[in-house]
Amino acid sequence: MGTISIALSKGRILAETLPLLARVGLRPKEDPERSRRMIVATARRGVRLVVVRASDVPTYVGNGAAEIGIAGGDVVLEHGGAGLYQPIDLGIARCRLVVATRRGVDYRAAVQQGSRLRVATKYVNLTREHFAGKGVHVDLIRLYGSMELAPLLGLADAIVDLVASGRTLRANRLVAVEEIRPISARLVVNQVALKTRRSELQPLVEAFAKAAGRA
Repeated sequence: MGTISIALSKGRILAETLPLLARVGLRPKEDPERSRRMIVATARRGVRLVVVRASDVPTYVGNGAAEIGIAGGDVVLEHGGAGLYQPIDLGIARCRLVVATRRGVDYRAAVQQGSRLRVATKYVNLTREHFAGKGVHVDLIRLYGSMELAPLLGLADAIVDLVASGRTLRANRLVAVEEIRPISARLVVNQVALKTRRSELQPLVEAFAKAAGRA
């Protein structure tokens, strides 16, 4: 039996994952939010946490560098899910992927079939797919932060981003005009590892399902 690595990312998902880890018996031996270590041991021998960027969790798991990961559904969808088994929606870190514009913009008129929009987002694949389904051409502007500035400074007509409370949008005089899909965190497992190490991984998957109330 080898070591099992679980890829996590710092931030809201990790904060909401820690109670699940405790219920599964995987309490970290040091606080992964504060530690400078990127590999953190857990209370269970042979299971460790690997702390990576949120957008990198599917890559680490899909390529076998980690056997299991917990990632936002937005990240998994944008990644495409190659090499990943996605057995459980953990129901944590809930938010929405939305289209937002400046207040007063006639969004319905702007998304008539055949129209063209400039959209700022880090979710280029999801955004392209969404607007293609409407027959709307989009000029995609890839941004990784301060998304709300793009419409305010004339860089884009709209943004596609995650929204939880909506306070940041309101503070910047933006409004969510369309919900693309609800988002929550998912457990992801390397497909090859699940086949070759099923006796080790399947009990963990089932334990996470029970801890999340999904069993």
